[in-house]
Amino acid sequence: MSNDNALESIPADQQGSFSSFLKTLASFTGDLSSLTCPSFLLAPISLLEYSSFWADQPTLFSSIGDSDDAEERFYAAIKWFISSLNGSFSSRVPKGEWEKKPFNPILGEQFYCSWEDGTRIICEQVSHHPPVSGFYISNDKAGVSVIGHDGQKTRFSGTQMLVDQVGYCTLKLAAKNETFLFTLPSLSVNGIWYAAPYVELYGTSYIQSSSGYHASIEYTTKGWISGEVHHFKATVTQDENKMNQGGPTVIEGQWTGKSTLTKYKQSPVDFLDLTDLEKPKPQVAPISEQGELESRRIWQKVSEALVAGDYMTASNEKSLIENAQRQLRKEREENKIVWEPKHFKKVDGEDIFGDLREKILNKADSKFVDTMGEVGWSHRE
Repeated sequence: MSNDNALESIPADQQGSFSSFLKTLASFTGDLSSLTCPSFLLAPISLLEYSSFWADQPTLFSSIGDSDDAEERFYAAIKWFISSLNGSFSSRVPKGEWEKKPFNPILGEQFYCSWEDGTRIICEQVSHHPPVSGFYISNDKAGVSVIGHDGQKTRFSGTQMLVDQVGYCTLKLAAKNETFLFTLPSLSVNGIWYAAPYVELYGTSYIQSSSGYHASIEYTTKGWISGEVHHFKATVTQDENKMNQGGPTVIEGQWTGKSTLTKYKQSPVDFLDLTDLEKPKPQVAPISEQGELESRRIWQKVSEALVAGDYMTASNEKSLIENAQRQLRKEREENKIVWEPKHFKKVDGEDIFGDLREKILNKADSKFVDTMGEVGWSHRE
């Protein structure tokens, strides 16, 4: 699909809305998540459900603790992390289609799913101003769990929408008494002017394990002359500097495809090939069996209208949901009711990741933008 074709595919009743949207973008300053997006650019899915893409490859997640060697476990954690990036920003977009904007989750919205291998995930919108999604992934049989949260700070620069992901995730291996802290990359949304948005990652993210292994992952994309899209380069070191006779390991390739691992002064070996992995389908309860705060039930009418191309109905149904939330928020304020999440509680970040954040900050270079913040969202058992 070309950019020209994308512009031609804008429905007639949406062309005025799209032009107004572009004019607003051109002069807008502030948080872009507050902007109203034309309905034809909406995806029929809530942003909260995107948190489930952290488990896009559940087998890679559940196998992180299989090895008795800390270095091998660290490489397994990187494999899972790269697969989650692919799930979150690439493989979820249907082939031949462009990136679209998901619904902004309502406060307290929930999403649950599981996989056949025993991996399950709980997602909840724990804050609306600013918007923050909490998620908890676990596989009890494998003794692996992840607690994390993610929000977005967006701004417009030239023809790109730039998004800093605010948050982090912490992975724990119960049997190994080992913890990993992952920071999140920034992303850019390009092609908006052509109604053909697509996502690229940029900047640097970090992984730090309690066993002393550390990785800095730099994201780059194709330049005018050289390079490739969706490129990453991870440099792995160890606190004691004993690995590979003193040199780092480099893992490099595409976070959407193939990558290789090169140990110090050795030849590259295959690391991960996401193009060769089947994507298991998560199990989600039918909408008829879902609670009133579950994502697919909340947004059912909006989603069905979008899929049918009925953008007027989609806009009207979306407005009904948003207006009801404004009324609820007003009532809470008037009655001085403090809302609490069902599955998560706000804690100090160090209660979750210990000294791992400090270790990352000590090793981070000037390119690193620290968007972790000081707080965490602990899972209520």
